[in-house]
Amino acid sequence: MPRTIWTGAISFGLVTVPINVVGASVDHSIHFHQYHLPDQGRVRYRKVCELEGREVPQDEIGKGYEPTKTQVIPITDEDLANLPLPTAKAIEIDAFVPLESVDPIRIAGGYYLQPAGQVAAKPYKLLVAALSRSAKVAVAKYAWSGRERLGLLRVRDDVLVLHAMRWPDETRDPTELLPPPTEVCEKEIAGALALMDTMTVDRLEGPEFTDRYTEALARIIEAKREDKPLPAVEEPKEPAQVLDLMAALQESVSKAKVSRRCRARRLHELPQPKKKTTARKPPAKQAGAKKTAGRRPRSA
Repeated sequence: MPRTIWTGAISFGLVTVPINVVGASVDHSIHFHQYHLPDQGRVRYRKVCELEGREVPQDEIGKGYEPTKTQVIPITDEDLANLPLPTAKAIEIDAFVPLESVDPIRIAGGYYLQPAGQVAAKPYKLLVAALSRSAKVAVAKYAWSGRERLGLLRVRDDVLVLHAMRWPDETRDPTELLPPPTEVCEKEIAGALALMDTMTVDRLEGPEFTDRYTEALARIIEAKREDKPLPAVEEPKEPAQVLDLMAALQESVSKAKVSRRCRARRLHELPQPKKKTTARKPPAKQAGAKKTAGRRPRSA
């Protein structure tokens, strides 16, 4: 089971749902340490007191706010746990909105919310059912890691998911990044839509959606460990200058259709469909035998 990050409750009007918060994602990245190049000695960061000039252990380190260069106001974990804030110990739902009304740029990492014991089972399931049937998401506030945050609650496979959200003033206005004024014709838009159709998939799964960077890095580490030559580097293709937009769209559609046919062929070659055919074979044979027996004189 994943580690519990936070324990509290969801406040839904007068309904309270005790929950445990666990991570919804897994990090498969390859992480590095820092080493001293001449002798391969590990380089570490040490926490040193500026006044005493010595390294201090973790139990001597605390938080503090510095209003001036000569004053420090200590803040303890107990102070943070007892903030005069209703969201300090609860995820407080403020509103429900259609998911399409939320700009994806404001949605950050996700967490699973696990019901905390039998007492939470019924209100938890009630909230899951209500959100699923309404096709809406809940907007909530909660206080973690020294600040109040905005969150989005949704349902995934009958489990509540909390997404951290950015506050309205935390996203930049993109209008200054607009390209110079230009026009596209209806034929070009139709070509782009045709390309989108050929590239549409039902689920974000399969070999196209794997972390190739981590796989390549793992191959380099394995080669170095076994003193083998490093994998050959693929030369990056130079981006072609688009002179004829329609021609580029039509060529892209053709390539996407070929790629889709190859993907469909790979799926067809999987062993799963063969099992279904085998299961249906006996009744098909019986039906065929009856038809053959009835039509034998006509064939003769």
